Amino acid sequence: MRLFSLRAGCALAAACYLLLTLIRSIPRDEVPPGPRDLPDMRTLFGRLVGAEELAGKVSKDLVSIMENLRSMSRAADFTHPTSNNTATTSLEAMRRHMDVHGRQMFLQPNIYFYMPHLRQHPDGLIPNVVLGQGRRGVSVVLGIPTVKREKQSYLVNTLSSLLYGLTSPQTQQLLVIIFVAETDADYVNSIAETVTKNFPKEVQSGLLEVVSPSRYYYPNFTSLKETFGDSKDRVKWRTKQNLDYSFLMLYAQDRGTFYVQLEDDVVAKTDYFHDMRTYAVQEASKPWLYLEFSQLGFIGKMFRTRDLPMIAEFFLMFHRDKPIDWLLDHILWVKVCNPEKDEKDCRDQKALLKQRYKPSLFQHVGLHSSLPGKLQHLKDKDFGKQNLYRAHNNPVAELSSSLKHYQQHSLERAYRGEDFFWALTPMQGDYILLRFPEPIRISSYLFRSGNIETIGDKLYNTTVEVLPSNAPVWDKPVTSSSSHLAELDNGFIVIGEFENGVAEGKIEEALQPVTALRLVVHSNSDVWAALSEILIDV
Repeated sequence: MRLFSLRAGCALAAACYLLLTLIRSIPRDEVPPGPRDLPDMRTLFGRLVGAEELAGKVSKDLVSIMENLRSMSRAADFTHPTSNNTATTSLEAMRRHMDVHGRQMFLQPNIYFYMPHLRQHPDGLIPNVVLGQGRRGVSVVLGIPTVKREKQSYLVNTLSSLLYGLTSPQTQQLLVIIFVAETDADYVNSIAETVTKNFPKEVQSGLLEVVSPSRYYYPNFTSLKETFGDSKDRVKWRTKQNLDYSFLMLYAQDRGTFYVQLEDDVVAKTDYFHDMRTYAVQEASKPWLYLEFSQLGFIGKMFRTRDLPMIAEFFLMFHRDKPIDWLLDHILWVKVCNPEKDEKDCRDQKALLKQRYKPSLFQHVGLHSSLPGKLQHLKDKDFGKQNLYRAHNNPVAELSSSLKHYQQHSLERAYRGEDFFWALTPMQGDYILLRFPEPIRISSYLFRSGNIETIGDKLYNTTVEVLPSNAPVWDKPVTSSSSHLAELDNGFIVIGEFENGVAEGKIEEALQPVTALRLVVHSNSDVWAALSEILIDV
C-alpha cells in the first residue's frame, strides 16, 4: 500500500502541474485594458471553449493514471496475497488493463489461467537442466518422459536402442531429451548419473539432455474429479501425464524441426532415424498435424515444432479432463470436423491431418506400467520382426575363434550375412581370427557388436589387429599418422579398438596387403558377446 500511496501522490502532483499549465495558458495583458482594448465576445468564447477541452483531456489522463495505479496495486496483492478476496481482485485487475490513453485492453490467456497455482511461484515454469549442452538446430528431437517405477526401469535399454547403429552425421542431427517427471532431487540426480555412466560421450557431445520440473510445477492432485469410471489414482496418473507431455513439448519447441514423442519403455528398429526423417521430408508438403510411427497410444507421434505451442496449450486447457491421446484426437476434430456433416466425413477429414507409416518403427516392451499395479501387455502388431544383423559381401577367409557360439549363431553364418554371431561370455585372451588365402588390400573394416534385442551383449576392451603380408614392410620408416601402432606377438599390429560396441576404421597403406585380421579380448566380460555386422571392404 505504501507503493500505491507514493504513486498516487505522484499522480496528484502531475495533475496539479497540468492544471497550473492550463491556467497559465489563458492569455492576459500586463495592463488593465481600456474599453477600446477589450476583446470581442467571439474571441473570449473561443478561448473558454479551448480551456474546457484542455481540462477534459487532463481529466481523462488523470482517470487513466489512477486506473493503471489501481491495476498495479491489485497485481502486487495478487503476487503477495494478504486477504481472502485477493484472487477475485487480481483477476478483475487482469481483465481491466488500460492502455496509456485510458482504453480497455484484453489480457491474452496464458498458462496461469490453466494452472493458477503457478501464480504464487514465478519460478515454477523454469526447467531444471541437469545435463545438457543446449544443442539446437537439429532435424529431430526425441522427447522421453520417465518416472520412478515400482518394479523395473527400462530407460537405459530404451536409450541404447535409440542410439544403436546411428552414424556420426545422424547423431549431429538428433537431440534426445530425457524428462525426469519427478520433483525428488535425489532421484533426478540418480537418473542423471545413470545416463552419464552409460552414455558419457553422448552426454558430453550434447546429444543427450536430462531435465526435470520445478518442485512447484505440479498442482495439488487431491481435488481432481473422477470421470469415465477411472479410479482416483488413474485420474491423477493421466492428469500428470498430460502435464509431463506439455512440459516436454514447450521445452523442445525451439530445439529442432521435428519433435517425436516417445516413452521410456520402447525399442526402436534399426535405421529408424533414417526412415523417420525420410518419410517426414517426403510428406512435408501435406497439411498433416502429426505423423504416426507406431499405432500404440502416444508412442512415435511426430509433430512439427512450430505446432507444439498450440498443441501444448490445448493439453493444458483440458489436462484435468481426458487422457492425452483423446485430447490429441479432439484437436483434429476441432480443426476439420463439420458438425453439420456425418461421422464418416469427420473421419475422412481427420485422416488428412495424420499420416501413418508402416511398418511401425517403435515397439512397447515394458510390462510394468508407470501407473502402480498396472501391467501393460500391449504390442504393436505392425512392428514385425527386428533385423538383428546386417549382411555384407565379404572376401573369402578362413575363420576361427576361441569363443563358443550359442545354438546356430556361428561365426561362419555371421560372416556370410546369414545370421549374427552370438558367443558365450568372453574371457581375457579370447580371439576371432580372419585369415585370407592370399594377401589382399583392405580399404576399411567395421565390426558392430550387440543388436537391438541383445543390446548389452557387446565386446568390451577388445582390439582390432592386422597381420601385414611380409615383415620387410617394417624396415621402412613409419609416418606420423602411424605412430599410434604397436607391434604385437606374431607380427600382428593394433589398428583399432571397440568403442561403445563398435570398431571401424581404415587400414593404412604401409600395412598393405593384409594376410589376416584379428579381434582380441583383453579382459573378462560379465555378459555374452554378439557380432551383428562384419564388413571387410576391399
